[in-house]
Amino acid sequence: MKFMNKILISAIFALGFGSFTTSANACGTITVAEMNWASAEMFAHVDKIVLENGYGCNVELVPGDTMPTATSMMEKGEPDVAPELWINSVRIALDNAVGEGRLHYAAEVLSDTGEEGWWIPQYMADANPDIQTVYDVIERPELFPHPEGGDGAIYTCPSGWNCQISTGNLFKAYDMEAKGFRLVDPGSGGALAGAIAEAYNKGEGWLGYYWAPTAVLGKYPMKKLSFGVEHSKEEWDTCTSQDGCADPQPNAWVVSEVYTVVTDNFKNESATGMEYISKRALPNSTVNALLAWKDDNQATGEDTALYFLENFTEWHNWVDSDARSKVEAAL
Repeated sequence: MKFMNKILISAIFALGFGSFTTSANACGTITVAEMNWASAEMFAHVDKIVLENGYGCNVELVPGDTMPTATSMMEKGEPDVAPELWINSVRIALDNAVGEGRLHYAAEVLSDTGEEGWWIPQYMADANPDIQTVYDVIERPELFPHPEGGDGAIYTCPSGWNCQISTGNLFKAYDMEAKGFRLVDPGSGGALAGAIAEAYNKGEGWLGYYWAPTAVLGKYPMKKLSFGVEHSKEEWDTCTSQDGCADPQPNAWVVSEVYTVVTDNFKNESATGMEYISKRALPNSTVNALLAWKDDNQATGEDTALYFLENFTEWHNWVDSDARSKVEAAL
């Protein structure tokens, strides 16, 4: 009887210990938003590969976009993870949700923030080291030929993009028309990228709006110009970003903060997953290079994630050694 009791006690202890271990390392089913732009698509697949193979999670990718995903997370608590959320457009509501504990900021996934503003080709910056700011540029319209002839072109965003409004207001604020510049509407995002490629192929000057991370800046190195003034949030919110502003003033482009955002359920139920997500970040230079590879190879987001995990080492610092070994074995 004593022998049987020892067996029973040992079995209960083993079962209890096993249950505790499973609970402590539980990851469960996680929904991750696969946002509809290239860098976010890649990050979603990196998360899926790492969480499934490194930590035994069951990851479901769901379609996402900035406003619908943020709204769903705030109102419904799903999806669990938004890998790359550009938070400026939803900052007030998101901060409220974070303050109430419904959502949480994890890593700043683009470690040097998202980049928006006005750029010139790096070869132009190298040839003209005196050009550092928008004030310097507006004195040299002859360096930036208009596609229809004449000096002084600045490429804005296609119609419907908010950056077209901001660029137009800054064009007025810096009195660029009087300096010999004209705005060029490219008509589409593809045409805007094509204008940069064409300038590079011809070795010509180019000035205009763009953003990072993108494949374009991975292929064609560009220098982002300073606007020569400090950023004014009040001016940006009330005028720079607003259609119909009567008297825009010089202003620096707003900094684009880009975070991974997770639900409270994910934070509490997936400790190992949260630890990984909180470390997962890359600089724009790396993401630009990955997106250029994606574009050159007509690769999918999953292809690009696999290429990153196989050829870059930054992710080794995001996971423990056991998870790293499991991920590497699965590649």
